[in-house]
Amino acid sequence: MSNAPPSTSDKPFVAQHSVPSGVTATRWWWVRHAPVRSDGGNIYGQIDIDCDCSDKVVFDAVGRVLPRDAVWYASKLKRTHMTAEAIFAAGFPRPPLITHDADLNEQHLGDWQGKNRAQFFANLPINLDTFWFAPIDERAPNGESFMDLYERTKRAIARISAAHPGGDIVAVAHGGTIKAAIGLALRDQPARGLAFTIDNCSITRLDYMASSDGQEGWRIPMVNQQPWIADPSHAAMHQPAGPEVATNTTKLA
Repeated sequence: MSNAPPSTSDKPFVAQHSVPSGVTATRWWWVRHAPVRSDGGNIYGQIDIDCDCSDKVVFDAVGRVLPRDAVWYASKLKRTHMTAEAIFAAGFPRPPLITHDADLNEQHLGDWQGKNRAQFFANLPINLDTFWFAPIDERAPNGESFMDLYERTKRAIARISAAHPGGDIVAVAHGGTIKAAIGLALRDQPARGLAFTIDNCSITRLDYMASSDGQEGWRIPMVNQQPWIADPSHAAMHQPAGPEVATNTTKLA
């Protein structure tokens, strides 16, 4: 090992949880919406459908993790609005404003919306590269591909991060949207984001780091955290919901 002093051109080591001088960290706190019970076992995508917000203990636990001084965003779909309201009803201080942003919506699954989920997946070949409805560049008839979702999520993250540099952003959104955000954090690898499980009401935190000399990157402190999970009486909040439970088919959107 050399005893020579470090070169002035060497980049300093960045500790895992630190924010170095000259770096701005913008913290994204993603919350997936509560479970949908009224879908009849069908794919819903951008269908505007209610969710089950009956378990106050779950929303109290989520609220204990989220920062109090954050700005709040949600998609345009009411299941994210209902989830945010349930967090506030459990005791989290209501923010002065929640911005509803269509770029945070779930993937529009076009003609696949309304189809029975179990039958849809039974007719697909096994593809362990996606863990999704289709390969990332396959567009649903009269809908979007996952790449379409990824590009608008990426656009929203850039726009909102620029508006709140160095702040905390709570975004109540959808499984697909959060997977897209993870793919962006993994250095622009959307397919890698699909490998992550995002359960209902779970919290995912992604920190956007930008330096004064033009560098940028992401830190991933947690994915799919479920702060209520230690109590088995609340296990239903992270299980598939609806008639497809017996088929062992994972609910995606």
